[in-house]
Amino acid sequence: MRSNNLDVQDLARFRLPPGFRGRPGWYVQLWWLVQATLFRWSPQFAYGFRAMLLRAFGAQVGQHTVIRPTVTVTYPWKVTIGERAWVGDDAILYSLGPIVIGDHAVVSQRSHLCAGDHDHEQVDFPIRGRPIAIGSQAWVAADVFIAPGVTIGEGAVIGARSSVFGDMPPRMLCVGSPCRPVKPRVGGRATLK
Repeated sequence: MRSNNLDVQDLARFRLPPGFRGRPGWYVQLWWLVQATLFRWSPQFAYGFRAMLLRAFGAQVGQHTVIRPTVTVTYPWKVTIGERAWVGDDAILYSLGPIVIGDHAVVSQRSHLCAGDHDHEQVDFPIRGRPIAIGSQAWVAADVFIAPGVTIGEGAVIGARSSVFGDMPPRMLCVGSPCRPVKPRVGGRATLK
């Protein structure tokens, strides 16, 4: 369907800001090739190998991390993963902006950390990288969406399938879409009544 009235969104006017990716195009393509082959084909237990590949492309990765081979990282040079952190199967680190995952934090399977968006209020639909921070000892459970610009507090638990559009406080169990804090994380265990 064709429209001649392009007063809300005109993608012909979209331009990627200079230096937005943080590396030249050929380098980005090289990473995507390495990720699609060596990273993805590596055995499940090859955590050190995948951490080494991420570091080789500029990520800061702590020791003893668990990063599954099906994890997708858009720009590793914009990613920091702490000591003994876990990133689960099919998790997406859409690192258009910086993503920091703290020490002993868990990002579970199929979670999507989306550190970029577009300004829908401008007709040229400009792209923006906005940081995401997952605090130390936090747990982002399965299939969670974390929006651009969000901070998850230290020790917080984000319940499965939640959609997080704002900052979540430390040491709280947070659930829902939109996600909201529901009760303190007590004694290292989080349960719903």
